[in-house]
Amino acid sequence: MKLLRVLQEKEFERVGETTPHKVDVRVIACTNTDLKEKVRCGEFRHDLYYRLKVVEVALPPLRRRLEDLPLLVEHFRGIFNNRFEKTIEGLSNDVLSTFMNYSWPGNVRELEHVMEHAFVVCQGGAITLTHLPADIRHYEADDSYAQRGSGRPVTGIPEMTDALNRAGGNKSKAARLLGISRRTIYRKIDQFGLSQTNDSLPLFKDKHVI
Repeated sequence: MKLLRVLQEKEFERVGETTPHKVDVRVIACTNTDLKEKVRCGEFRHDLYYRLKVVEVALPPLRRRLEDLPLLVEHFRGIFNNRFEKTIEGLSNDVLSTFMNYSWPGNVRELEHVMEHAFVVCQGGAITLTHLPADIRHYEADDSYAQRGSGRPVTGIPEMTDALNRAGGNKSKAARLLGISRRTIYRKIDQFGLSQTNDSLPLFKDKHVI
């Protein structure tokens, strides 16, 4: 396999030539499958796997690293402002809250497409809920799925109080700590008679845009 030679010997031959050419490159490969399991099942070459596996970085899905959302949103805002020759300054708090409560099954690529959709539709200076795709606007988190993912559903006042304290009173962050939706944490607060806490999103400093 010619790719193996490039990876191992750092050289290749051009089509029609017999003289090898040295290369000085770094190969970055990514996958959303378990390659080690594929190797075990005979569905992926073991020699290629071990040549690629030098430094392995396990990147969690976007729903498990929502703290990256502000940076990613800002990154795509810059890209699409240039591409569409617009001057959109940011996103409304409603949009940011929706993003923080969405499960992002398509990960960063889905976020990119949602941002592109919003830029195509938006004709003003800030993206609002009306500029988002309908499935994002009307999304409601599946609490049972969230609880299975966290492994520990909410059981009572101590867990709620601890999560709210750890989140500095921020309900959205507390909901993520507990593995439930934002809608559920409001219901639990009312159910347990807990005092109302600040519902601001500390990740986003400005009231309207980032």
